[in-house]
Amino acid sequence: MEMWSCPDCGRRFATRGQTHTCAPLGSLDDHLAGKPPEIRSIVERLIDVTGRNGPFEVLPEKTRIAFHARMSFAALQPRQRWVDGHVVLARRREDARFRRIESFSPRNHLHAFRLESADEVDDEVAGWLAEAYAVGMQRHLAQ
Repeated sequence: MEMWSCPDCGRRFATRGQTHTCAPLGSLDDHLAGKPPEIRSIVERLIDVTGRNGPFEVLPEKTRIAFHARMSFAALQPRQRWVDGHVVLARRREDARFRRIESFSPRNHLHAFRLESADEVDDEVAGWLAEAYAVGMQRHLAQ
C-alpha cells in the first residue's frame, strides 16, 4: 500500500493527511550526546534487534527516538542511567518487565519499559519488538 508524504516535513505516513508534529528531525547523536557509552549500546542494540524484522526508519524527533514502518511502533527516550521506551502492541501483553500498559483501543496498547543495560535486550525484548513491528506494518488490521 502506498504511503503519503507530508509536503512540509517529508515524513511518510500510511494515512493521507496524518496529524503529526511537523518539525525537522534531529540526529541520533544529538539524543545520545553526553550520555554514558552504555546508553548508546542499549539504543544501538534495540535498533539492531528491530532491524531483524524488516525495514524501518529511525526518527530522532525532538523528545524521542521513534521506530517507524507504516506507522510508529516503538519509541525510546535515552536518559543518563537508563533508556525509557515503549512498544505499541495489538493486544495487552502482561509482563512484569512492563512498567505500565495504556490501552487506547482494542488493538492499540502502549507497553512502557526501562532498560539499564544492553544485556537486558534479550530474546523477550526481541519478541516485543517483533510483535510491535507487525503493528507498525499494520499487519494486525488484516486479521
